[in-house]
Amino acid sequence: MNIQAYIKSGVIESYVLGIADPADVAELQRLSLLHPEIAEAIRECELWLEAAFRAEGEAIPVSGDARQRILAALGSKPPSTERLAGNVPAAGKLRYSSISRYLAAASLLLLMISLGVNLHLYNKYKKAASDYSSLLGERSLMLAENKVYKAKLISLDSSIQLMSDPAVVKIAMSGVPGREINKATLFWNTSSKNVYLVTSNLPPAPAGKQYQLWALVDGKPVDAGVLQDCDGLCQLKPVEKAQAFAITLERAGGSPAPTLEQMYVIGNVAS
Repeated sequence: MNIQAYIKSGVIESYVLGIADPADVAELQRLSLLHPEIAEAIRECELWLEAAFRAEGEAIPVSGDARQRILAALGSKPPSTERLAGNVPAAGKLRYSSISRYLAAASLLLLMISLGVNLHLYNKYKKAASDYSSLLGERSLMLAENKVYKAKLISLDSSIQLMSDPAVVKIAMSGVPGREINKATLFWNTSSKNVYLVTSNLPPAPAGKQYQLWALVDGKPVDAGVLQDCDGLCQLKPVEKAQAFAITLERAGGSPAPTLEQMYVIGNVAS
């Protein structure tokens, strides 16, 4: 066998570049064990390929006629660094160069680190966004509660001013026999004739029913309005004069005359 002719045939370069046929690979591996010249030629070609990767595409001088043999193996112009990298043999079948193994390991490590950092930053961003949304929700809730409290304070202040008016008469309304636990407080402004009521202890009106206030004028009941849903102090119809006030439970919308058996509380105006 002409060893030099075999070395110059281009099979070694094809083997190192990963483009040799399986049959040629098997034969080359067998002959490299028998002929040191072939093993040395393989080593020389591998060293050139490693140097090419280290130089990142710069031209690498090759001893002897290795360049011509590589060109003969490729059948075209010298391969670029990208092409060489793309033809490195698969693990377990063909041999990787040392530099390509290092590059692959470093690239994988950098990828894992990048993924870890990105995941950490993304989790921090999600937490920050969640915290910000929670703060916005709490702020909106606090603003809404502040508005409610402010409205209640304004209403309370107005009620205090109304009840402290010297023209206002306070009338305590007590439960009638059998309904002693029921209570209400009425405030009657004898100057403006406005009537205000606080139902401190009346049971909720059943469906289709409504409480109605009556002013007793010269022994006759006069409609003073029905109790609507109100918070705290309820304003009803003005009353010109009265000797007493009473509350009955009537049908929704009120009644022209009180249902006496449905009377809950009554209170006399102090003379």
